[in-house]
Amino acid sequence: MSPILRFIAVAFALALTSVLPAGADTAIQKLLGQERRGLNAMSQTRVASYLKAPAATLGYTREWLDSQTPVKGGDDWRCLSEALYFEARGETVKGQFAVAEVILNRVDSPRYPGTICGVVKQGTGQLYGCQFTYTCDGRAEVIAEPRAFERVGKIADIMVSGAERPLTDGATHYHTRSVSPGWARIFPRTASIGTHYFYKQPTRLSQN
Repeated sequence: MSPILRFIAVAFALALTSVLPAGADTAIQKLLGQERRGLNAMSQTRVASYLKAPAATLGYTREWLDSQTPVKGGDDWRCLSEALYFEARGETVKGQFAVAEVILNRVDSPRYPGTICGVVKQGTGQLYGCQFTYTCDGRAEVIAEPRAFERVGKIADIMVSGAERPLTDGATHYHTRSVSPGWARIFPRTASIGTHYFYKQPTRLSQN
């Protein structure tokens, strides 16, 4: 059963218990217990994504983004906001959404940590091991442009809430046009947005 249908089933069962005599339906009580255990096993980020409706239409423009209400969230929201701020605040709104897609695509991949903060901070503190340069460049992570951080915070909230990811075709990597990492010669390029190229890590790499 999908998470959405699970929520509906739980709500329906709760409604039934309010009209049935006490102890009249043990099966419903068992159902509630099973569903509660299933929901408790889900990550808080995943549960939140089902409880909050994703944006119906993403404008990908500065005007559209500025019309959205400023928000603040939990740890995953903060990690994604900081990653967008330090990695892509000079990009277009579309480019910032694209970088967010990469991070969330990694969360969904078994190759990477299963949380946004885990993905963003992967390898931090290891020589040449960090996945996002700003986490190990030796410089303090200071939010010096609050307006820019407010904008990327809106993007982070939209993406954490479960918005679709149509821009990068499942990309798990990106780089600026000014560099050429070795993996870019192997991974298929999926998109070119703003100053970044986007790539999808192959399921298996050729041994040739």
